[in-house]
Amino acid sequence: MAALASQLILHPTIGETLKYTATTVGRDKVYRGVQYWSRFYAWYLLRKGDKDEAARWVALKSHLGTARKLLRIGKPVEHLQAALKTTLASGPAVEVILAVARQIAYFIYLSYDLFVWANAVKFLRLSPETAQRISKTSAKFWFAGILLNLANGVLKNLRLKEEAKKLKQSRPWGEKDLADEAARETRLAAVRKSIVAARRQFTIDLLDISLPATSIGLWDFSEGTLGLLGLASSILGAQNQWRSVNGKK
Repeated sequence: MAALASQLILHPTIGETLKYTATTVGRDKVYRGVQYWSRFYAWYLLRKGDKDEAARWVALKSHLGTARKLLRIGKPVEHLQAALKTTLASGPAVEVILAVARQIAYFIYLSYDLFVWANAVKFLRLSPETAQRISKTSAKFWFAGILLNLANGVLKNLRLKEEAKKLKQSRPWGEKDLADEAARETRLAAVRKSIVAARRQFTIDLLDISLPATSIGLWDFSEGTLGLLGLASSILGAQNQWRSVNGKK
């Protein structure tokens, strides 16, 4: 019995899970997934008329949303640093500009989000009108940040596909330098990996953009739809973080 318990506790998956949840991003992805599942499930229960049970899930959704805002307190500075670093990075000018603009949009979005959190925990006493205005402004910059990232993703994907095409066409015939061929294959593999990552991020952004778009009144998705879209993007984001933390490809 002790041996079985030891095998379960020391199983590699348990170790990888602990390593994943030890990161702030990892915990946030878990919280986000549960938050959006709660959003969907509360909507489903309300449609069934089960208001008492739905209230439990609405409360969980709200508390997780507040907790996640607390975890993001330092994020505005991170995005500002990322914007400054991106200006120094090499790459196509349009992609660099879009990336910098996206980081600035997220800096403003998360800065406003701090006031939303402070009001939610009653650290600040804002009037309902002011709180609503700040929340809507935060959502506008969130929407702008995702839209900029989507545009950047399209350009990046097109550029990488063109590079992959050229690399495949540059395969030498007959006698060839093995070192050059190895370098070409290595670069082609890296480009293909970047294409997969870019498409995955594009999918996440497509799922996520519905959330701020609905908050600012551009779209009118139901709570159930938003919950499922948020859950799907949370799962994809969690998978990315899992691979990053545990060295998975």
